[in-house]
Amino acid sequence: MTTTVAQRKRPFKPNWLARMGWLLVLVYAIYAISALDITWPRFVDGLGNGAKFVGELFPPNFERWKLLVENLLETVEIAVIASAFGILLSLPIGLLAARNLMPPWASWPARAIICVCRSFHPVIFAILFVKAVGFGPMAGILTLIFASIGFIGKLFAEAIEEISLKPVEACKAAGAPFLSVLIYAVMPQVLNRFIGFATYQFDANIRNSTMVGIVGAGGIGGTLFASFQRYDYDFLCAILLSIIGLIMISEFLAVRIKAVFND
Repeated sequence: MTTTVAQRKRPFKPNWLARMGWLLVLVYAIYAISALDITWPRFVDGLGNGAKFVGELFPPNFERWKLLVENLLETVEIAVIASAFGILLSLPIGLLAARNLMPPWASWPARAIICVCRSFHPVIFAILFVKAVGFGPMAGILTLIFASIGFIGKLFAEAIEEISLKPVEACKAAGAPFLSVLIYAVMPQVLNRFIGFATYQFDANIRNSTMVGIVGAGGIGGTLFASFQRYDYDFLCAILLSIIGLIMISEFLAVRIKAVFND
């Protein structure tokens, strides 16, 4: 049976421009690996060193459990306070940054604030706040508030920009004030997503609070870093296991909170 020209014709034309782009990415990746001195012997040696390090972690040492609990509680307190203030501040900033509801003179400054909050890693903010307000939880709280505004504010603004404007136009046509438009036409469309953003940011703040503590911004990170410096690896393992347990608990609570609002 002979095949016709139409049958032999490819259903999709090859995109040579995209293929050239992937080829360039591959070539650059190979060049970057060679420039950064990433070699297979170093990787193999790293596996051996990593296995030795993991062997020294076990068994974990929970003898200093009081210190562990105190630092974990301080970490949770930092995350809760920072999440509460960060979420509250993200609401108006994200709303002002939505270009489909706000004029440019309001949206661009709000977007500039979000951009500044997202420009630096939380550790950089932690170093700045430690210099400004000194060592301790206050520096960590301020750091995570900025991080929360940068994350939730951006996602909240994007969620508002994706809503259907028909309910908004209907409320405006009925003569509803702007606050009523937000409550009855905007928030019902973005509430579930905003709750998801908030719960995820709370998880992220718990993780970040352990990280910013390394530079003196409170929480369990300072104890973790001190254990590294003293080669106290069994206590370090206890800290890591405690952090994992804390994250698992926060994940469980986040799932339950979202289930309550979805019901």
